[in-house]
Amino acid sequence: MAVELAQQLSSNSKAPSGDRGNLAPENFSSNVLLHELQLGEQLNESVVQTRRADFSLMLAMLADDVREQSLFLLPKATEPAPVDVTNIALRKQFNLPEKAPLALSTPDGIKQFNQIQSIVDNDLATIHLANAMMPKPLAFRDDKKHIESQVLENTSLFTQLKHKQAQEINSTSNDSDKPLSQPLNFNAKAWLDNIQQSLVKAPLLN
Repeated sequence: MAVELAQQLSSNSKAPSGDRGNLAPENFSSNVLLHELQLGEQLNESVVQTRRADFSLMLAMLADDVREQSLFLLPKATEPAPVDVTNIALRKQFNLPEKAPLALSTPDGIKQFNQIQSIVDNDLATIHLANAMMPKPLAFRDDKKHIESQVLENTSLFTQLKHKQAQEINSTSNDSDKPLSQPLNFNAKAWLDNIQQSLVKAPLLN
């Protein structure tokens, strides 16, 4: 077996110089022993048949570079495409309606809860179907800073004006804490001039 491998390699080496120069890289790599998979079952057969010389020769003919071993030639697993698991994508995939809003966006949305006639007619199925097709808001208001009008009416006028000011001005701005009174105009130079003139005129008056 070792003789056959040697003859194959010698026949490749005896090829004309012009032919060796024209060999494509893929043909060159296929004619050279690089990893043990190219030997097939010959290594196992040499171990079973106790042909130590052939086993040593075949191992010596393999490439010395560890990166050429079959362990590093395994096919690379392709990364799966990222899956869109957002709320909008899942609802579209399962044909689900839009999620129920937390609160009403406009005061006109209160009309959606006008279901008295359906309740009087004991038509609860219609209510459930309408809510499934178009979910109603879970609450009328979603504002943790909201204060009931009855509570505001029991506060002082100053507190009511401050609350109104905070609603008109952005609550995240520092301007919401500014005082209600307008700043007074004060001319410090004229005030000092008046004091100086009074001090000058004081001895004359005495």
